[in-house]
Amino acid sequence: MVSREEALEKTKTIFNTASDYFDAPALSFWNRFGRKTIERISLNKGNFVLDVCCGTGASAIPAAVSVGSNGRVLGIDIAESLLELARHKSQLQGLDNIEFRSGDFENLGLTSSSFDAVVCVFGIFFVPDMVAAVQELWRMVRPGGKLAITSWGKKVFEPGNQIFWDAIKTERPDLYRSFTPWDRIADPASLQALLEAGGATQVEVFEELGTHELTSAEDWWTIVLGGGFRGTIDQLEPTARERVRQANLEYLRTNNVHSLSVDVLYAIAQKL
Repeated sequence: MVSREEALEKTKTIFNTASDYFDAPALSFWNRFGRKTIERISLNKGNFVLDVCCGTGASAIPAAVSVGSNGRVLGIDIAESLLELARHKSQLQGLDNIEFRSGDFENLGLTSSSFDAVVCVFGIFFVPDMVAAVQELWRMVRPGGKLAITSWGKKVFEPGNQIFWDAIKTERPDLYRSFTPWDRIADPASLQALLEAGGATQVEVFEELGTHELTSAEDWWTIVLGGGFRGTIDQLEPTARERVRQANLEYLRTNNVHSLSVDVLYAIAQKL
C-alpha cells in the first residue's frame, strides 16, 4: 500500500509538471466547476474562506470576489507551480483579500472553527485516508459555516478517458489503471457517506450530469497534459507517447467526438 507521504509527493510532482497546460482554454472546466462550487455555498460579504487543493484559483478567486474587501480567502495547494499562476491571476484582478500558500492541508495547524466556509474541489480523493481528511476540514468550519467538497461522478471525460487507458494498456500494461482515485466516491451515496463518516452534518449531495465541449481533437490531448493523466504520460518513452497521442486523436476524429461526458458531484455540509 502506498504511504501517505508517497501519495502526496506523487501528486505534487504530477501537478507541478502539469502546470504548463493547467490553465489552457481546453481545461476551462476547472473554472466552470470551481465557480459553481462557490455559487452553491452562497457566501456573504466579510466571510473567511479556506480553499484546499486550490490549484490556480478556480474556486478561490470567485470566493474572494464574493466575500468582498472585508472578507478573506486562504488558498492552499502542494503544487507551487499552480500557486504561482493563482497569485498572478488574482493580482491581475486586483484582489488583495486572497493569499495563496504552499502546504499539506492535513497538517496546516490552523485554528479550529476559524472559517465560515471550507472548500475542496477535485482534491479529496488524492488523500489515502479521506475520512481523516474530511475530519480535518470539518474541524476548521465555524458553527453555522459550510464545508463544500466537489468530486467527479461516474463518467469523467468519456469516451476520451477509456481510449486513453486502452492506448496505455497497449504500450505499457504496467501503467494501466483499472480504477481512478475518485471511483471510491463517484456516486452521491458514497460521497455523502464519506462526509458523514468525517463528522459532517446536514450533508446534501447534488449530481450534475454534463458535457465538456472540444473545439478540436487536440483539445483532448491538452487536457491529458494538463491534469492527472500527466503522471502516466511522463513515464512513457517519446515514441510510445506519440503512439498513444495518435491513437487518441484518431479515435476522436474518426468517431466525430466533439464533447466529453463530465459528471460532477457537489457535497455541501453545514455545521450546527
